[in-house]
Amino acid sequence: MAAASISDDPGLLRTLAERRSVLIAMLVFGLILAAAILAPLIAPADPAKMAVRARLSPPFGDYLLGADAFGRDVASRLLYAGRVSLLIGVGTALVATVAGIAIGLLAGFFSRLDAPLSRLIDAMMAFPDILLAISLVAIFGGSIANVILALSIVYTPRIARIVRAATLVIRELPFVEAARALGTGNLSIMTLHILPNIVSPVTVQATFIFAYAMLAEAGLSFLGVGVDPSIPTWGTMVNEGRQYIDQAAFLIFFPGIAVSVAVLSLQLIGDGLRDALDPRLAKEL
Repeated sequence: MAAASISDDPGLLRTLAERRSVLIAMLVFGLILAAAILAPLIAPADPAKMAVRARLSPPFGDYLLGADAFGRDVASRLLYAGRVSLLIGVGTALVATVAGIAIGLLAGFFSRLDAPLSRLIDAMMAFPDILLAISLVAIFGGSIANVILALSIVYTPRIARIVRAATLVIRELPFVEAARALGTGNLSIMTLHILPNIVSPVTVQATFIFAYAMLAEAGLSFLGVGVDPSIPTWGTMVNEGRQYIDQAAFLIFFPGIAVSVAVLSLQLIGDGLRDALDPRLAKEL
């Protein structure tokens, strides 16, 4: 296989850390993740508490990052919004990965299922991601679970195509033929012989899907078709602040920076994983 196994590479973290950009990205994303998890402990105020007299207060005064149009603390809302955005991102990555692996294994291992499942994958990927996501959220409704479900449907074909392509190659290798000759069942072959050999490329793609899902959620919330507007997300905060851009640009700046930095750091981590897990690129590094 072109990709090495994560479990068989004890120096993976060391290899990633040797690249300064990846190391910085890991540290930055770690800080974002820690801030989101510890939001109830470190948030300076209740994110829903209003103080109309303090509306649109500038940053670095009574409010660290300012106050929004209802006098709510932007810093607190930013921390709690990160919890929701990260939850949607990781939830989408997990669901899409599990579903994509199942579909890809079936399509690549069973020739009879290859054609219909491949056509389904191609048909889904023919739609622009954001348009398909908007349509699905409109059908399912605007809740965190439904947004995760909609985005998972959008990004499952990406995983499925990778798994299918790898399965088509692995199923013809001698160790799989030997397993068949010994009477091993199809399910055991797929789970014990094929699946461990596709962990690396799937992990890399799941990292990218994590980033794509966070960006897509921000786009959906900005358009008003994401989660309930009463639940703070980075996209919702940008949407709420756009009408005050002339007098309080910080309402857009801080959540915009947050989602940009989070997505960029995940992309850099994914690039680092791809380079470290591919033996041909690892030699160059």
